[in-house]
Amino acid sequence: MKAIKILSILCLSFLFFNFADKKQDKPTVYTVGDSTVKNGRGDGSGGLWGWGDYIGQFLDTTKVRLENHALGGTSSRTFQDKGLWDVVFKKLKKGDYVMIQFGHNDDGPLNDDSRARGTIKGIGNETQEIDNMLTKKHETVHTYGWYIQKVVREAKSKGAIPIICSPIPRNDWKEGKVPRNNKSYGLWAKQIAEQEKVTFIELNDNMAIEMEKLGEAKVTGTYFYKRDHTHTSAKGAVLSASVIISELKKSDNSLKNYVLKNPKIVLPAKKKVYLIGDSTMANNGNNPNAVGWGVEFPKYCDTTRIEVINKARGGRSTRTFVKEGLWEAVKNQLKPGDFILIQFGHNDAGAVDKEKFRGSLKGNGNETQVVVRDSLTETVHTFGWYMEKFVKEAKEKGAIPIVLSQTPRNEWPNDKVERRADSYGGWSKIAAANTDAFFIDLNEIVALKYEALGKETVKAFFPKDHTHTGLEGANLNALTAAESLKKIKECALKDYIEIPKNDSKQESK
Repeated sequence: MKAIKILSILCLSFLFFNFADKKQDKPTVYTVGDSTVKNGRGDGSGGLWGWGDYIGQFLDTTKVRLENHALGGTSSRTFQDKGLWDVVFKKLKKGDYVMIQFGHNDDGPLNDDSRARGTIKGIGNETQEIDNMLTKKHETVHTYGWYIQKVVREAKSKGAIPIICSPIPRNDWKEGKVPRNNKSYGLWAKQIAEQEKVTFIELNDNMAIEMEKLGEAKVTGTYFYKRDHTHTSAKGAVLSASVIISELKKSDNSLKNYVLKNPKIVLPAKKKVYLIGDSTMANNGNNPNAVGWGVEFPKYCDTTRIEVINKARGGRSTRTFVKEGLWEAVKNQLKPGDFILIQFGHNDAGAVDKEKFRGSLKGNGNETQVVVRDSLTETVHTFGWYMEKFVKEAKEKGAIPIVLSQTPRNEWPNDKVERRADSYGGWSKIAAANTDAFFIDLNEIVALKYEALGKETVKAFFPKDHTHTGLEGANLNALTAAESLKKIKECALKDYIEIPKNDSKQESK
């Protein structure tokens, strides 16, 4: 019996160590580079990603491991000076791969007190002695090619397989073309690859070709952001990675043996922003004389990362939005981390017990009124009660509610835009405070803008009546809502708001 136990233990030990050996034999693909390979922590902060974050989705990760060691802001020189290459070098084993891409930061100053990351241009053996103003150390600075070559040779010394990529192109356009760097860093990267007889990936030119096929209008805002011509969105990072994979498959590099035939690319899930309200926010059947600001709001959002879902409905009050099941339908779709913008008030002043039966009781209290209509009994609550219901139930679903006061009407008593701070605007604010929700006093902020523009200018915003805006007025309201969201530091939605500088004087102040 004891012999059987010993034999079992030996068998288990053999299986364990055999499994461990196989796991150890699994090659690792290391990526080294700058922020275009890994942006920030590689978590998509600000919507920015590097191709090193997505290259793994094209590879069979049951047979190969991936480690992205790139760091934003580094050059071929500082990546080594900071000890980042040493971390990778010490881990390298025979059969591993090292994908190398630098160049975006190598063009900086050789010596200054802020970054001191530049390298000497070219691939020669020129050097420059400096007393580094940033590190306070004496340093010998080499050429870009020298630093790339050093990484390649050290990787080869461990039996690893280096792959050099030219830097991705920037989203700069001249006469419909994307400028290449095939006379500078792209060229020098290629020359080192040729000297060292290692695989070279012409990422710069081939990605530029793909961008030109798509066109500037589609590339900007989808693959790159208007605010940033260097760093890619998730889709841009996937484009970069796909170009690398395409070129890799044409090479004789053994890494191509791990490329999946039909890779399934998974982009980060989009957050959702739901809008609930009345016709001043709703689509209204594309009526040009009654455009809700929710129609224009996506213009000021990063729609590569969030989806704006406008569930506002014309003619609805807080009461009828609940009674008709519209709120229940939205609530059932809410997921943790989603956002919901809530704005009502224009229709809540209607009759409670006759006509359209859409009025709610005034205020924020718990008063109720029983209304009988067509033999059906309805318990009507206050405007504030309904607003708090939306907020509380949204929070229960893990969503983030933002309450807004209603848009101002084109009414000018005493030459001032009429406010409703003592009624629906004020009650909205109280409801937000009672439920610890974010609040934007859109009524007041837009009213101030109207007064600055003047009656005649504002009149053109209301082609139908004193309540509903046309496209121009809807855009002003949407922009104002976006500006206001951008200013709420504690609200995560601000990170998804994109406001072109020329669209908002207020934003630039």
